[in-house]
Amino acid sequence: MTGQTAERDRSPHSLSVKTTLDEDIDRAESILSRVPSVCDDTSSELQRVAGLDPHGRNSRNSFQRNGAISSLVNLVVRLREWAHRSMLEEEERPDSFLERFRGPELRTAPSRISNTQPDANGNNAKGIFRKKWDFFVVSPADNAYYRWLFVIATAVLYNWFLVVARACFDKLQVSNYICWLVLDYLSDLVYIIDTCVRLRTGFLEQGLLVKDHAKLRDSYVRTLQFKLDVVSILPTDLAYIATGIHTPQLRFNRLLRFPRMFEFFDRTETRTNYPNIFRIGNLVLYILVIIHWNACIYYAISSSLGFGSDTWVFPNISKPEYSSLTRSYVYCLYWSTLTLTTIGEMPAPVRDEEYLFVVFDFLVGVLIFATIVGNVGSMISNMNATRAEFQARIDAIKHYMHFRKVSKELETRVIKWFDYLWTNKQAVDEKEVLKNLPNKLRAEIAINVHLETLKKVRIFQDCEAGLLVELVLKLRPQVFSPGDYICRKGDIGKEMYIIKEGKLAVVAEDGVTQYALLTAGSCFGEISILNIKGSKMGNRRTANIRSLGYSDLFCLSKDDLMEAVTEYPNAKTVLEERGREILMKEGLLDENTESGGLQKEDTEEKVERLESSLDTLQTRFARLLSEYKHTQQRLKQRITLLERQQNQTDCGADASDETGAEAETFSGTDPGPVAHTEGCPQRSDV
Repeated sequence: MTGQTAERDRSPHSLSVKTTLDEDIDRAESILSRVPSVCDDTSSELQRVAGLDPHGRNSRNSFQRNGAISSLVNLVVRLREWAHRSMLEEEERPDSFLERFRGPELRTAPSRISNTQPDANGNNAKGIFRKKWDFFVVSPADNAYYRWLFVIATAVLYNWFLVVARACFDKLQVSNYICWLVLDYLSDLVYIIDTCVRLRTGFLEQGLLVKDHAKLRDSYVRTLQFKLDVVSILPTDLAYIATGIHTPQLRFNRLLRFPRMFEFFDRTETRTNYPNIFRIGNLVLYILVIIHWNACIYYAISSSLGFGSDTWVFPNISKPEYSSLTRSYVYCLYWSTLTLTTIGEMPAPVRDEEYLFVVFDFLVGVLIFATIVGNVGSMISNMNATRAEFQARIDAIKHYMHFRKVSKELETRVIKWFDYLWTNKQAVDEKEVLKNLPNKLRAEIAINVHLETLKKVRIFQDCEAGLLVELVLKLRPQVFSPGDYICRKGDIGKEMYIIKEGKLAVVAEDGVTQYALLTAGSCFGEISILNIKGSKMGNRRTANIRSLGYSDLFCLSKDDLMEAVTEYPNAKTVLEERGREILMKEGLLDENTESGGLQKEDTEEKVERLESSLDTLQTRFARLLSEYKHTQQRLKQRITLLERQQNQTDCGADASDETGAEAETFSGTDPGPVAHTEGCPQRSDV
């Protein structure tokens, strides 16, 4: 009886458990049916497991087992969903703000080679590889090409340092000749691969990458680099058969691959963010190479003349302190450094050939190292050029404030403002740095640099890409100190501001009471420069805004904004509607007033355009008037010249007539007075 009662008491609980389990299992099955199945057997197995013991008639163990099965099913479902999402291989969606500005990216059309599938036996694999090799072209702008330059530059440096050292220091060659053989032929393999890469390296023609293999081959073969590359991979090692493997001098032709190393250095200097440091390191490398080669040559000369034969050559290697390879190289390196830096303090030469070598070393040291030191000095000065220019600006302002007797408090504020600019790396004039770039790239750089700020601005979120370019290029950065007023209520509005970094407060007239707080991405001041229709404030500021700390703002002037939105009527409407909403909230909008607005600004712009056109016409008229006067003056000069020539002709005719008249009147008749006109004697009729 008690058992029946307990069973009856448990039956509702069992029913509730059954209902909960059935709901979980049904939900799992519905999820399984919705998720696209990759393996049907897995789905059927999960459904079979989920359908175990659906009635829930067992004891508490059955309840715990069913709950565990339901949890396991849910876990497996989640795992399948994650696996399905990973199998779709969806690309990460680019930023919509940048995507709208940049437009669709250029994508390469898929090649037909990718659609070619090998058969079951893999017979078509060779054909696919051959076709891919036929279409293989390396672009010099790719990162893969730059990484390959690093590999070939490493091989060239190996030959430059170790081949020369092995040719002079016999112990270095003999002790590890197996290692040197492996490294030598690895570098030869790299050289051969590099020649193949050069045959498939494209170049730009009319702005496009040339992929014609015949053109690439002809372009490479006609260069001096091809001749050097061919000489550098000649199998001179075959002479080992006659001379033995301990003659690394036969591999000196491998040194001719040096242009690839210089190309790697040039590209690294362009890519690195620290070009001055890289240039200094590059010069140090050149110095080490020169000193290393000179040390090896000194040891070779000493070996040919005889170790310890005089005081100038390397000491006798039979002495224990000079017998080791390390001591020999370090001593020669020390001698080479002292000689090339013209420090001296080494034993004087004894023989003629020694004198000639030392003189040559001194000349190399004077010419090369003077050039290198000069370049290092210019690099160091260039590294500090920005700081020196900034410091010169500070010194000029300090001198002016001291000369004008500015208060110490204001002088301290100015100095702190300059310190903030330098600390936050804002001392560089962005327009001056980016002036050589086209407008498109300048706008894209500005958007990428200030992306997080511009994405928060409502004006830029809905505007067209062309207007975005116009506005971004016209933004001017400004920095305000703590306590500075950006604008005051009632002032004439000539700029709008966008907060890049910092916090601004909308304060009352006392400057203490805060009404609102503006953070990064907020913009203000557009109401006063838009001159909204019905605005009771007109073009005056409607609030006092003060900087709480140092604030970085973007400033957009009224003229620049109106110039940018002239060709975008939709942007005008958006700006005006936003301004009307703000004015309506503040109760500063009179809807019955029809004056003002952007149309008024358009009229003003038209008047300004007419004035500029009138100025242009006046300039052209003045130019035409000056040309007319100049032409008139030249015409007068030509007329005067013609008159003089005519007068001279008339004078010649009158002179002949006068000679005949004098001959007729030789008897003594008075011909009368003679008048002179224009230098020509003429007889008067009076």
